[in-house]
Amino acid sequence: MPEPLKNLLHPALVRAMAEIIAANAPFFDRDRFTALATDGIESLELMERAALIRDALFATLPENFPEAATILAASLPAAGKTGLTGWMLLPVNQFIAARGIRDFDIALDLLKALTPHFTAEFGIRQFIHQDQQRALATIARWVDDANHHVRRLSSEGTRPRLPWAMRLPQLIKDPSPILPILTALMDDPEDYVRRSVANSLNDIAKDHPDLVAAFIAEHIEGASAERRWLLKHASRTLLKKGHARALANFGFGAAASLECNLLLANPAVLFGEGLDFEIRLRNAGDIAQSLMIDYAIHHVKADGSLSPKVFKWKTVTLEAGEDHIVQRRHAMRPITTRRYYPGEHRIVILVNGTETASGNFVLSMPSEVIVGRSP
Repeated sequence: MPEPLKNLLHPALVRAMAEIIAANAPFFDRDRFTALATDGIESLELMERAALIRDALFATLPENFPEAATILAASLPAAGKTGLTGWMLLPVNQFIAARGIRDFDIALDLLKALTPHFTAEFGIRQFIHQDQQRALATIARWVDDANHHVRRLSSEGTRPRLPWAMRLPQLIKDPSPILPILTALMDDPEDYVRRSVANSLNDIAKDHPDLVAAFIAEHIEGASAERRWLLKHASRTLLKKGHARALANFGFGAAASLECNLLLANPAVLFGEGLDFEIRLRNAGDIAQSLMIDYAIHHVKADGSLSPKVFKWKTVTLEAGEDHIVQRRHAMRPITTRRYYPGEHRIVILVNGTETASGNFVLSMPSEVIVGRSP
């Protein structure tokens, strides 16, 4: 079994934090900090542990934030000197977000200095929420920073729906203020940064699909292979949903004169095995067609209704009159992100976002046991 995430913050890490901070602030009460930051920590989950350590920083660092910021900045690694790094900096993010809001510029400078050693994407969001225009004016300047972690922070930290972090409702409603940041980073030399840009655009597409499709169209002509990958990854939600303009951006128009037959090898599936199927395609038209082939499994829910999940498959180009056979096995096995129920499921073949064939299959389980943890 993998190590629980909560164990990333543990008593030994707290003691190491205490030693590092005390080396840069002789008055720092390391024993009190350690006692407060480890009191009951074993019973807490990851973010609760981070909050416990943050509260210990509240109690032991100066109440004056600029003084506390000076100590924390001095406690970061520098010139071969060990310092606060990795998961130690998650509660530091929380400390800065809570205590630094009245010292905006000092706090943002500290988060910028921190991010090469962990990430400050959690810490800067409170500042964006508090004063979006002021925060973005600073963050926008980071797109030219020499450090790729800082450049990524300007994209990742402004994502409207960043996982594990507070959402940014103003940017969910109107993402236009961050589009110049994303545009500036589209051709960043680091894949790490470009992936963040793609994820941010994908976030935006969930609320503003037409805006993102138009953004992609504006930037795809003459795109390098790296930028084209970014734009397609940014469009993944739109492509799964069959958004017409998003599909057209990548050359997938409405499939015409296409014959598609679905064959299920085993319409009765035992949980733990898989559904084997194939599709037989024929381009009955007079011109070649580029086809994006996906499929959706409509899973049975507890109330007997069906809930679809789209899975990416492959792309092919069929010449006029050409036939093509594609085969696949879809595993039906335990995963932590889905709860499975026995009953009649449905599979739908999607070609360029349009349903072209479908079929039903029955999922049964040994002893009719329901498997999974979350719906």
